[in-house]
Amino acid sequence: MKLPDKGKATGNATADAIQALLQAAHQAGVSAAAFIPAGEIVSEDKFADMCREPRCENYGLSPGCPPHVAGPAAFRKRLVRFESAIFFRIDVPAEVLFSSERRECFQLLHEIAAGIEQKAVDMGFKSARAYAGGSCKQLFCFDHPECRVLAKKGTCRHPQVARPSMSGYGINVARLVEAAGWSVSGIAPDAVPPGRRPENIYGLVMID
Repeated sequence: MKLPDKGKATGNATADAIQALLQAAHQAGVSAAAFIPAGEIVSEDKFADMCREPRCENYGLSPGCPPHVAGPAAFRKRLVRFESAIFFRIDVPAEVLFSSERRECFQLLHEIAAGIEQKAVDMGFKSARAYAGGSCKQLFCFDHPECRVLAKKGTCRHPQVARPSMSGYGINVARLVEAAGWSVSGIAPDAVPPGRRPENIYGLVMID
């Protein structure tokens, strides 16, 4: 995706700032990252509804998943405050993503999203907000019987890395993939043998 000319502002973000955030994403280990104007981000109720019916196994387990998030309507109202976003993906071999290593893959996704968010805050984008995929309860507190926040027994155990799920806010990931100019798989169909093509997991960091 073409970036603005060097030094030219895109909303509140200059091309230099955008490039710095994209570079931070790549240094953190993403497979690809793209600058997305906020107008390309779409939130639809039907995607959040899929968390509830058929019910996701993580439904209700964490503050970052339904029914504990404000949902698509609130996200759409919040969206008008943002100018752009960094959308990124991690390509994971299918045999890894659907193995016992799945948790580590999504932990990395949250950690990278949170890291880009912090980088944006440090650069002056004080309202930067990151979203990822998967339930933070299952990723970071899987060995605890309950979420401490939901149980009202204290604060989050992992506030530096746990981020809310894009699904719970109805974010249309396919639309973002299209806006980024990526194929759904992220690679050419004939690049690897059938059955060994990577799966993609995605994160989004909103920039004010």
